[in-house]
Amino acid sequence: MTVTVELPPEVEAGLAALAAAQGVSLQDYLRHVLEGQLPSGAKPLTPAQRASLWRHGATNLPRTPPLSDQAISRDSIYEARG
Repeated sequence: MTVTVELPPEVEAGLAALAAAQGVSLQDYLRHVLEGQLPSGAKPLTPAQRASLWRHGATNLPRTPPLSDQAISRDSIYEARG
């Protein structure tokens, strides 16, 4: 189905900026936003669709190195408590 929506230029520009920040096209961004408005009884996404949406959302996340074993050790986390 195709739906045409007339938007003021500033609204379109704002949505286009949000889409670009997510690394997706404006069309894909709007589809995702609108699908999110469906009631919870709507047909759930397939695992492939969820994975695709996750990949699109994670595209612009900063690449950071993983924490070392020492940084996440129990002793390191609770050392301030004694």
